[in-house]
Amino acid sequence: MPKIVRQSTSRAPTAIDQMVGEKIRRLRLDRNMTLAELGNELGISHQQLQKYETGTNRLSAGMLSNVADVLRVPIASLFEDENQAQNKTADPSARARAECHSWIDRTGSTERLGMMAKVLKVMSAD
Repeated sequence: MPKIVRQSTSRAPTAIDQMVGEKIRRLRLDRNMTLAELGNELGISHQQLQKYETGTNRLSAGMLSNVADVLRVPIASLFEDENQAQNKTADPSARARAECHSWIDRTGSTERLGMMAKVLKVMSAD
């Protein structure tokens, strides 16, 4: 009877884990969020988030889903190669809209949200 050899599966982060971490970091910085702010939104420490961003630790599927929700991006975009993404024609205002959504989501006061809406209304008037 032939001997069955099992390949050891490493739980060490891969190049894809590092790429996803770098993408999360870029998205966080695009939204002017600190490690502590995003970590708080995700319910993790800023140290743990830094480990995800540097690719030192791997993200679970659940955490990937949470990150995508908080950053308001599709999960698939976390896996996009930046070089390929730059070649696609993108909506130039998408980054600004994403940043606005981020600030709106972090607003805890209905009164403050109303004031933000008034400011945007005035600024958008021709």
